Amino acid sequence: MKTLSLRKEDAQHDWYVVDASDKILGRLATKIADRIRGKDKPTFTPHTDGGDYVVVINAEKIQVTGKKFDDKKYYTHSLYPGGLKTKVFKDIIEDKPEYIIEEAVKGMLPKNKLGKQMFKKLKVYKGDNHPHESQEPQIWEPKL
Repeated sequence: MKTLSLRKEDAQHDWYVVDASDKILGRLATKIADRIRGKDKPTFTPHTDGGDYVVVINAEKIQVTGKKFDDKKYYTHSLYPGGLKTKVFKDIIEDKPEYIIEEAVKGMLPKNKLGKQMFKKLKVYKGDNHPHESQEPQIWEPKL
């Protein structure tokens, strides 16, 4: 029996909408990363982008466990001496909640060109509205 390898021309990309209200950040991010990468499909091939598009709504209602709301830090560096900047989770959730989910999922994707291509299939929005109704996305309730 031959092993079938998915080609990028044969990949079928579906659209899914997931509501992040009252979901735990890490658990939701792993499910989203698997869906974007295509690991939940029987045609999964590590070197091919065979995953689906995921639209996340209500990003500002994401939850974290323990003391992470006050203690979790996000770091950026300008690549200049002394250029380290630190922000706390509770400040980012007020200003730009999309960033939190994007960074969590990005860290779970491959660190190469293929991972960057896969990351573009994640769309995160604050609130209930999103501009992807024309793609007819299916509602997806991941089992967490």
